[in-house]
Amino acid sequence: MTLRAFTISLLLCTLLCSGGSYAAVELNEDVPETYIVQRGDTLWGIAGMYLKRPWRWPELWDVNPQIDNPHLIYPGDELHLTWVGGKPRLRMRRGRDIKLTPNMRVTPLDLAIPTIPLDQIGPWLRRNRVLEAKELNYSAYVVAGDEQALISGPGDRIFGRGPFPDDERRYGIYRVGQHYADPITAEYLGYQVIDIGAAKLLSSNRDEVAGLEVTRVTEEVRIGDRLLPYEERILDSSFHPRAPAEDIDGVMIGVDGGLDQIGQYSIVTINRGKRDGLQIGNVLAVYQLGRIVFDKATQTNVQLPDTRAGLAMVFDAYEKVSFAIILRTTRPLHVMDIVKNP
Repeated sequence: MTLRAFTISLLLCTLLCSGGSYAAVELNEDVPETYIVQRGDTLWGIAGMYLKRPWRWPELWDVNPQIDNPHLIYPGDELHLTWVGGKPRLRMRRGRDIKLTPNMRVTPLDLAIPTIPLDQIGPWLRRNRVLEAKELNYSAYVVAGDEQALISGPGDRIFGRGPFPDDERRYGIYRVGQHYADPITAEYLGYQVIDIGAAKLLSSNRDEVAGLEVTRVTEEVRIGDRLLPYEERILDSSFHPRAPAEDIDGVMIGVDGGLDQIGQYSIVTINRGKRDGLQIGNVLAVYQLGRIVFDKATQTNVQLPDTRAGLAMVFDAYEKVSFAIILRTTRPLHVMDIVKNP
C-alpha cells in the first residue's frame, strides 16, 4: 500500500456541539486575529494555537458557504478570528486557486494540511496489527523453506500450513510480537503481530500445505512466521478529535521501541479498546500517578494528586486495546501513566 494525502474533513460533530452542557470555548491568550496557513502546519497545531482544549475545534470553525468544500485547509489560506453573538468563530478566506475544467473540479488533495503528522502513524499502521488468541492459533504459518532453508527472502519459495481460503492469493507475513495483558487485572488483551513481508500463493494440496513465493520482506522470513490474508490498511486522516463519549480510566501499557520515556509523537498502547467506548479520534489526557509521601505532622503516608502531563489521540482501536499518538507533553511520560477523559 502507498500512503497518500487524504481529504481532511472538519465535519461539525454533533457530539461536541449539542447538548448545551459544554462550557464556552476558551481561547488562549494573545491569539492572532489573522493567520495564514503554512506548509507543514497540522489542524491539531492550529487548533492548539487558538484553543486551550484543541479537540473542541469544531465549535470554533465557521463553515463558509461561499467556498466549495470549506473543510479542506491549504497552505496560503487565511484564517480570521471573529465574534458572533459573543462567541468566537474562525472563518477562512481561500488563499489559493482551485483549477476548473468543463467536466470536473480538480482539487490537489496532496496539498491539504493533515489533522496530525501522518508520517508518524503511517508506518506503524502498515507494520502492526492485534489478533485475538483464536485468530492467531487458527492462522496459517510457515512450515518450511525451499531446500530446507531456515530463512527466506524475495523470490524464494516457502511452504505454509493451515487454512488458505480459496479466494485469497496474497498473504502478509507476520511475526508474533508482544503479548498484551492488563497490568491491573491480568486479563489477556491480544497479541501484537508485526509485518515482515508478503507472499503470493502458488499452489496448495489436500493437507492444507501451500507453496508460496516471497514477494517483499522487511527482514528474513523464518519458520513459524504467520501467514494472514492480505489486508490493505488505508490510512484515514479524517480524524475528528473529540473527547470520548464514555468515561475512560486506563493506562499506557507499551510504547513503540520499548523506550523508557515517552515524548511528543511517540506511539503508545492503551489497555482500553472498542468494548470500553474508545473510538478513533478520541482525545485522552495523560496523568502521572501522584507520589506517596510521608506527612511528618500526622506521621502517616499520604498520596499526592495525579498530575496532568500530556494529551494523546487514538488512531487505531481494537476490541481490548488501542494505539494512540502523544500530541502534547509537559513532562516526560512513562509506561503505566494513566489516561482519562480530557
